[in-house]
Amino acid sequence: MIIAIDFDGTVVKHAYPLIGEDIGAISVLKELVENGHKLILWTMRSNENLLAAEHYLKSKGVELYGVNENPTQKEWTNSSKAYANLYIDDAALGIPLIIPENERPYCDWTMIRYILVSMGVIVYKKPNT
Repeated sequence: MIIAIDFDGTVVKHAYPLIGEDIGAISVLKELVENGHKLILWTMRSNENLLAAEHYLKSKGVELYGVNENPTQKEWTNSSKAYANLYIDDAALGIPLIIPENERPYCDWTMIRYILVSMGVIVYKKPNT
């Protein structure tokens, strides 16, 4: 699958233009890539703020297929919306969120991983005990 991932509030806590705190996305994103999926960073960030987000993901070992675009899409459409099979965004209807007091909500990656496993997008691995 091609999976488009928002950044602020989805990969990290909201702190734009800074990079927010880790919220548990990295291990799941790596697991998606290990399962053969392609990730597109799909964010409103631009210029140096976009480069900072790209650098953050690269420094954490997350391989991106594209940034704000699907690299193969121009072969069959002129649309500016990045084609993906799945979009993960803190603003998406139904996405599981953590809603702390006095902070903006952000994605709950424990529940997102559970959903991805139940959909068969990630092959379940029993935790090491």
